[in-house]
Amino acid sequence: MPKNHKDISLFSDLPQSQSEPKAFASHQMVRCDECLRANPPTRGACLYCGAALGKSPAKAEPPKPQLRPLEKWEHGFNNILTGRAAAQLSRTTMEQAAALVKLNSADLARIINSETPLPVARAANREEAELIQQNLEPLGLQTRIVSDESLGENQPQRLRTVDVFPEMLALHPTSGEPTVIAWGDLRLLVAGRLFEKQIEVKEQRRRGSEGHIVDARETTSDEAVLDLYTGERQVSWRILGYNFDFSCLGSIKSLLAGENFTQLTRSIRERATLAEFDDSYNRVRRNLEFVWPSEQQTSSLGWRRERAGKFSTSEMSLTSNEPQFTRYSRLRHFLKFHPTKNSS
Repeated sequence: MPKNHKDISLFSDLPQSQSEPKAFASHQMVRCDECLRANPPTRGACLYCGAALGKSPAKAEPPKPQLRPLEKWEHGFNNILTGRAAAQLSRTTMEQAAALVKLNSADLARIINSETPLPVARAANREEAELIQQNLEPLGLQTRIVSDESLGENQPQRLRTVDVFPEMLALHPTSGEPTVIAWGDLRLLVAGRLFEKQIEVKEQRRRGSEGHIVDARETTSDEAVLDLYTGERQVSWRILGYNFDFSCLGSIKSLLAGENFTQLTRSIRERATLAEFDDSYNRVRRNLEFVWPSEQQTSSLGWRRERAGKFSTSEMSLTSNEPQFTRYSRLRHFLKFHPTKNSS
């Protein structure tokens, strides 16, 4: 087992982030008119305050997007690829486009060939997203800018159970009052799977010396999920396969949660005849990792005295794709009800 437990891979089959660009000489830097700080000549917006950088003869080359990883609290602007076959692009064009959005050519080709609107970049501000859009267009790739704000910030309401009636569906959230909706009001059903990996590492230490790992545990989970939408509103309801009361199925209820989830999904689809059923997430999940990676969190579980002069510390790392699925689900809803606008 490695000495440094932080080297233990989480979702190791998923793509790794790209390296940062090289530094520039001081005479190549561009000063921001707002905060007066120096910026790399490849940036279109200030690294510090986000203000647009004006044109300057001192720039070494035209501005290029930086695409830094965003913090969880930051609102980004997503360039959604609207469609183009990778086979139609030359090798040189593919390499140019991949370098622009900080992906390798093979990963970008996978996104293009998925034939599904997927993000190719997530910028910190609209100016940078527009710069990406403008640079991709001459290469034959059309994108649409969709902000995180447009996708919505409210989390789906988790349901503990539902009641199925001939004309309507009663939704019972885990907290709050139930909601009754007519079958004809359901317009979109987005299905997928939620994956979670948890690693707990215990390290023993002695005063004045380095620690060593004495125990490591890994647990994983895989759960079916279904999001329900009624219209243009961003409000949605979520059914989880392992955290749901399937008593609504009555006599056809099985002992297996997986079978019950499938049966309930089938029952809803049969009655909600106007609802589009979208199960594309499982097919494109790995392609989403390039721009919308699974969320990783590491937290300390504290320390414990073992015996004289020795103590142990524990740390837990959690990787989950639920935020990714939520964002994709919201994207499918957004594109269904806003199919033609260029950016939002």
